[in-house]
Amino acid sequence: MKKVLLLTLITALFFALPVVKSYALVAQDTTSVSAPPDDIQFTEVGSTADSAANNIVKDTIKKDSVKAVGASVSKAESGKLTLWETFIKGLLFGFAAILMPCIFPMLPLTVSFFTKKAGSKSKAVGQAIIYGISIIVIYVALGMLVTIAFGSDALNALSTNGIFNAFFFLMLVVFAASFLGAFEITLPSGFVNKIDAKSDKGGLVGIFFMAFSLALVSFSCTGPLIGTLLVDAASKGDRLGPAIGMFGFSLALAIPFALFALFPSLLKSLPKSGGWLNSVKVVLGFIELAFAFKFLSNVDLAYHWNLLDREVFLAIWIAIFALLGIYLLGKLKFSHDSDLPYLSVPRTFLAIIVFAWVVYLIPGMWGAPLKSISAFLPPTATQDFDLNNISAAQPSASGGSSTKEKKYAEIFHRLTPKGFDPYYDFEQAKQASKELGKPVLIDFTGWNCVNCRKMENNVWSDKGVAQRLKNDFVMAELVVDDKTELPESEQYVSTFSNKKINTIGKKWSDFQASTFNSNSQPQYVIVDGEGNVLVPPQGADYNPENYIKFLDSGKAAFQKKKNE
Repeated sequence: MKKVLLLTLITALFFALPVVKSYALVAQDTTSVSAPPDDIQFTEVGSTADSAANNIVKDTIKKDSVKAVGASVSKAESGKLTLWETFIKGLLFGFAAILMPCIFPMLPLTVSFFTKKAGSKSKAVGQAIIYGISIIVIYVALGMLVTIAFGSDALNALSTNGIFNAFFFLMLVVFAASFLGAFEITLPSGFVNKIDAKSDKGGLVGIFFMAFSLALVSFSCTGPLIGTLLVDAASKGDRLGPAIGMFGFSLALAIPFALFALFPSLLKSLPKSGGWLNSVKVVLGFIELAFAFKFLSNVDLAYHWNLLDREVFLAIWIAIFALLGIYLLGKLKFSHDSDLPYLSVPRTFLAIIVFAWVVYLIPGMWGAPLKSISAFLPPTATQDFDLNNISAAQPSASGGSSTKEKKYAEIFHRLTPKGFDPYYDFEQAKQASKELGKPVLIDFTGWNCVNCRKMENNVWSDKGVAQRLKNDFVMAELVVDDKTELPESEQYVSTFSNKKINTIGKKWSDFQASTFNSNSQPQYVIVDGEGNVLVPPQGADYNPENYIKFLDSGKAAFQKKKNE
């Protein structure tokens, strides 16, 4: 029973990381994929047709001759959900850090130090609480420094910036190698010794520097976890993300010190330090390595390298987690591992979970949707061999034109779910709408939009939704994070942001921001052939029935206006 905590925490992290950007519990959610043009403050469009309907404001945009709709819905709801997710993720990382070889042995030593030095239980508890608060202050300050260093706008652009994503990929690979035992990431010993010397001072200052010393000495173990957490929190673009993530991380670290100071007898129930602590590092190393490829996938998609297609991504994950399962069985040993005379029950259970995960991933090589992680994988359209579509009929052209005639089709066809045939230029979609007598469904999406993939795999795959999208609408898929340069003749300076619009992504991002007062994706807007909005726009809603109601309301509004 002593190692049940180990099994629980590693299992939680094992399932948390692959869906780190999947918001399965959020009924209504939008994800900000990018923020070009820079320096713009946006509000998000509501997901349902309730209070948002009362906030519709129509205006005329000369450039696009489109009637604009501004939905001044506060970002509070979706923002809170994102921050809560970041906080919980920080907690998980913090609890995992407690099991690291650099921190776990310090628990009884530190608590014993407070108990003996204080002279009384109440004073020991007070000092331990101050020690815990100091840990929280130190790590939250680190999170704030990240925000100050980059700024909110830079953080918002991280998720699609090629240089940052490539750097994050390499950094996480280095962290994984460190956890696997290739080397240790440490801070300069002189700096650590100076801080440690100051911890000998009495009072609050001494306790604070004692906490600071723990943060520095344990950096070789916590550094990769902190780096991963900060990268993920920062790439979401929320100003408070890094600080909230660090608060969750430090709170998880601080709780045991205060808890064991309050109940010293619990120390006897802790498992003894040993080789299992290094096993925790190795397991997290494998998970870090798998997580790193998500950032490489972001770069691959945004810059059209076409190297990391869905099946290649899955093959890498299958190999990584298969090796993790083999390691847990004791058949793979790293430099810092102790001999494994027998297989413990918790380790056996975790190996079963890992191999079950590998078996779950394998059908994805032939096109299985893998809905639980669909938001994390590259688009299904990047898969070359898909049994689900091997005998499917070719999609009907929603505008009566061939794919070759559709602007940008050669770029974005790898993003569109198989079976759909949208336009990628709004003007072409409006023209098709007039010719076919169908409303236009604008889909503001992105290469790296997690919730867009989740909507496509969980909602668009519904037969009722797919039938309506194919037969009742002209689809316009506008990709807001694409890096393809516009021809010189199509580049312009935005009258909305005063920024130069020189890529396809910036063009549609500027259009969305100036016309609909939003930069969140996915966003679905139903308009007629003139660009007039027919019903309130909608964000991510993972209930197919609700999405069908949205589509039907747009079609009904179009028919009513057509018959007037």
